Parts: sequence; structure tokens; C-alpha cells
Amino acid sequence: MTVDAVIFDIGNVLIEWQPERHYDATVGVERRKTMFETVDLHAMNDLVDQGYDFRATIEVAAAQHPEFKSEIMMWYYDWIRMAQPAIPHSVKLLRALRKKGVPVFALTNFGIESFEFAETQYPFLTEFDRRYVSGRMGCVKPHSIIYEMVEADCKIPPQNLLFTDDRQDNIDTAQARGWQTHLFDGPLGWAGRLVEEGLLTPREASA
Repeated sequence: MTVDAVIFDIGNVLIEWQPERHYDATVGVERRKTMFETVDLHAMNDLVDQGYDFRATIEVAAAQHPEFKSEIMMWYYDWIRMAQPAIPHSVKLLRALRKKGVPVFALTNFGIESFEFAETQYPFLTEFDRRYVSGRMGCVKPHSIIYEMVEADCKIPPQNLLFTDDRQDNIDTAQARGWQTHLFDGPLGWAGRLVEEGLLTPREASA
């Protein structure tokens, strides 16, 4: 099937996103477990991804849970340490596709301010042909509307889009809309899929 554009998720596809790992290293596993059981930090982050103010949203959660105030504020102050490192092979695939003239888009759940900061740390985030950032769009994956907005903007038939994401629920919605998909479980598998589609040669897709 024809592929007219390749769409990358960012978190855990191009950049590792492991907040729990950072907390384990800074406050300890037990403290982290207790906090995550008490505070729905991922729901808090979902608000940021929807476009809510980055710092203010975290400050509200910190005020609601004073026993974890300093740890919750780390989500703001230490954010870039949670969003690291880059996944070099995935970045190489992005650049190889663009070098071949294949349009490459980003479709990511990401806050407005945090994405702007990430751009300063990861220059490849500026290299996409189009960037669909949830915070700017006011909606998040896996809700169908964000996929509809991508289709309306790029004007490419859904069946001609190839999308990779590390979350099954995000993949499921894309599939339901007719997109071609790849569940990302590492850059080697994604590289293989791009070769299978004839978008890259084995050499171009190598690490």
C-alpha cells in the first residue's frame, strides 16, 4: 500500500519518557511508589498535554498534596531529566526518510511550554515537515478528533499515512481511521517496517 507520509510519536519513540525512573533515582523507589499511588501524576500531565499552563498545572497538584509538594514540583523543575535521552537510531530513521524526500510528521501528546523547551535540547524536533502537538491543538491521543485534525490539515488519505506509536490505544484509534500503523517496541522493528514498505534500504535504515 502506498505511503505518502510517515508519522512519528515522540515520547518513547524519539525521546525516552520515563518519569518513574527519574523519581526512583532521586527520591527512591518506595517514596516514588507511594506518591504515584496517591497522586495521579499522569492525569496531571495529561492536562498539560491538552494545553493547560505547564507550571500552573503542576503547582495546583502540589498544593493539593502538600505531603509530596517538593516531589510533584520536580515534574516541572526536572522535566527534561525525565524526557531523556534521545533514541539515536529513531532520529537517524527520521533524517533518512527526509533525505529520501519522504514527508515526515510528528503527532505527539506534548505540552506547549514543554515542547518549546524540548526543541532547545533536541534540535531534531524542528526537522519535521509538519508537527502536530496536542497542547497546541487542544486535544490528545487516543481521542479520534486529533487524528481527524491531522487528516484535515495534511489532506493525505488516511490509508496513505504510516504511523508509529508506543501505545496500543493510540495505534488502535489510528487503525480505526484507516491509517497504516506500527506499534513501536524499539527502533530495530521500526527500521524493519520502513524497509518492508520500500521507504528505506537496509543500509539507510541501519543503526
